[in-house]
Amino acid sequence: MQHSHRLPGSSGSLLPERFLSRLVGFADLFTRPTWSNVLVLLAGAILAPGRRTVSAMLRILGRECDPDFCTFHRILNRSAWSPRAVARQLLCLLVKVLVPVGAPVVIGIDDTIERRWGAKISARGIYRDPVRSSKGHFVKASGLRWLSAMLLVRVPWADRVMALPFLTLLAPSKPIFDTLIS
Repeated sequence: MQHSHRLPGSSGSLLPERFLSRLVGFADLFTRPTWSNVLVLLAGAILAPGRRTVSAMLRILGRECDPDFCTFHRILNRSAWSPRAVARQLLCLLVKVLVPVGAPVVIGIDDTIERRWGAKISARGIYRDPVRSSKGHFVKASGLRWLSAMLLVRVPWADRVMALPFLTLLAPSKPIFDTLIS
């Protein structure tokens, strides 16, 4: 028995037409086969509870037994697309929809340390832990430092300012050897 992976009333897509109309601007940032797979992952990300891993996104859509299961993992590490171009497009869309005309665009930047160990993790560094440190007490933490850029905007349906992330990137520390030379 074949299971359909389509939602009713969405003209062959996993996502409703109203949602797809907002995503049209992103389609030219991907190749055609990659774009169709991105839409599948996006639908899974919306529906998946808990951690949004690629496996969880496909599992919630009933695609864990598909023969092309590994294709979706390749979107993140092999497909040719620019995450920065997608982030720029997302920021433009968020500003257009949520920032009133004439209002300032407020961007917040936050860093977080992902505590991860392993021989193959080369970007790991030692950073000041902002949570456990204070003015008089400096605490170091080892891991990967991620920077997140977020649009700070008053969301009408929540009646409060929310941070909407549009770009997250790895920000490794400079190696000690580089700082000694310069």
